Amino acid sequence: MSSLICGSLAYDNIMQYEGRFSDALLADQLHKVNVSFLVPTMRREFGGCAGNIAYNLKLLGGDPVIMATVGVDSAPYMERFAELGITTKCVRQIESSFTGQCFITTDADGNQINAFHPGAMSWSHENKVADAGAVKFVIVAPDGRDGMLQHAQQAGDLKIPLIFDPGQGMPMFGGDELKNFIELATYVAVNDYEAEMLTARTGLTLAQIAERVSALVVTRGELGAEIFTGGKKFDIPCVQADKIADPTGCGDAFRAGMLHGLTEGYDWETTGRLASLMGSIKIASQGPQNHAPSKAEIEERFHKAFGYRFG
Repeated sequence: MSSLICGSLAYDNIMQYEGRFSDALLADQLHKVNVSFLVPTMRREFGGCAGNIAYNLKLLGGDPVIMATVGVDSAPYMERFAELGITTKCVRQIESSFTGQCFITTDADGNQINAFHPGAMSWSHENKVADAGAVKFVIVAPDGRDGMLQHAQQAGDLKIPLIFDPGQGMPMFGGDELKNFIELATYVAVNDYEAEMLTARTGLTLAQIAERVSALVVTRGELGAEIFTGGKKFDIPCVQADKIADPTGCGDAFRAGMLHGLTEGYDWETTGRLASLMGSIKIASQGPQNHAPSKAEIEERFHKAFGYRFG
């Protein structure tokens, strides 16, 4: 059965600064920053959380349905989905806006400074979860503020298992709103920084959040991930990447692995390991959607890393 992915579709403009941000920023002058970073290289990539998650889920043989809003410049993205066999039946075009645009600058240490123009995402609330038809899971990833609130509530009302993935959208919400997301969610997925923000804003500890959901997943970069479920904690190792090329979209690749594991009914250790592997595969490739292993290749890499097969 299909999985509904509510979130952003965007074009990522990725730039590389050959120096270090720390060398250009003066600690005692941050109140009046006026700095320009020379970026000799720039690429435009297909991105956005919903697009990235759907792309990775399709690699695994999943059936993603994207619910998102795009602008008048969306034709190249829609053509790409057609080529990939990903349905756009729940993608709404907003004629008065551009598709979301992310401008990402990465320095020599892998630090990033991002600027994001939401564009058509501001109309994401016009989409309704019920319009997707029968789906097995709903994931609410970063999107327009009203859209995230409404899609989570709609999934709850329809009693569809919900993965809450606030990501970089978390600063848009106050403590009570985040608590409501947690109450509606079946699963919560955050990285370590987002976990700190979530506990600070809600006043809940990670243990208390885990008690309110079926599973809490916290990714910790090169340290792997932790899955809190049923009073237990599973430590998921980081899979060594072929190379470290670009971290953009690694979290989305991880979520796709998690979503596939849940859909297929894998145990949490296998689900977490598959998610970790997907992040490892992604980070070795520039851009969030340029890695293209076959499902058989993914299965073989999983077997090599963990000694058994997930399929």
